[in-house]
This record gives sequence, structure tokens and C-alpha cells, in this order.
Amino acid sequence: MSNITLKKVSIDDVVPLQKIGITTFSETFREYNTPENLNKYLAESFSIEKLESEINNTHSEFYLALVDTKDDTNAIGYLKVNFGESQTEIKDSTALEIERIYVLREYQGKNVGQLLYQKALAIAQQNNVDYIWLGVWENNKRAINFYKKNGFITFDTHIFKLGDEQQTDFMMKLELVSCNE
Repeated sequence: MSNITLKKVSIDDVVPLQKIGITTFSETFREYNTPENLNKYLAESFSIEKLESEINNTHSEFYLALVDTKDDTNAIGYLKVNFGESQTEIKDSTALEIERIYVLREYQGKNVGQLLYQKALAIAQQNNVDYIWLGVWENNKRAINFYKKNGFITFDTHIFKLGDEQQTDFMMKLELVSCNE
């Protein structure tokens, strides 16, 4: 798909970011969670106030994947990366966290996720970090395979809370030290 562009998110993009975030998370995890837990998570994680705070955080960056159609430009996915203290867990100044790469179901398998991942890799290299890390739900086989294909290895697990349920995420990392030497 050659008509895909990436756009760094600004505060003016909070509504399309919210929409794509809710839609992609729901598409991916709706069938595995109760409506109550899913709705609670969506309301908390994708509120306008929370997203505005995250957009304004100088240690986090969002990028929308946009596709041009004959009538409009539509968000079809997004990337969120975190540096330093903004990382959700490790908080290592020599690392970059990929917190989210989400793509609309109809665009999965069309290199949109790879394009977003390449952006994260470029950001990591520009910032001379030693490694990239992320958490991915243990049952999200598609995502796990995507990251393994890109060289990530599992190094730990952590608990992800979704409503009143605790789920296990694999923590995966990609060492970049050799790229920076």
C-alpha cells in the first residue's frame, strides 16, 4: 500500500487518535474480555483528557498511519513510543518502549504495522538507545510472531490489568547496541 503516510500527532489530532485507539483495541481484544472490563479500560485509557496529557508529554510520541482515499484521509493505525520515565515499566534512559502499534483489522497484513515499527526503530536509532522493549499479551499470537520476525526475544513477563482481570504479557526486547557502535 503505497498511499500510506505517517503523521506525528499533535494536540489537534486528539479526536482521531481517540477514535483509532478505541476502534483498534476493541477489534483486537473484544472477543477475549467481558464488555464491562473492555468498556472500563477504553474509558480510562482513551479519554480525551488522558490522551491530551500523553500527547503533551515530551517523553512520549504518537504517530498516526494515514491512508488517502479518493474522498478523504483516514487514520488506519498508530504508534506510541515512550522514553525514560514515561516508559510504563522499565524506565531505562538507554531504552525506547513501544507501548502500542495498533492497526485496523482490515489493514492488517498490508505492511502498516511494519511501517509503524520501522518508524519506532528509526526513532530509537536517532536517540542512540541500546534496546527497544515492549509488552504483548501472551495470547496475541499474531503480534508475538510479528515481533519475533523483527528480531525481538522474550525476556520476562508482567501483569496487565484490564478492568478486574489480570492478564499476562510477554516482555520482549530487541538489542540495538551493535547498530550504534
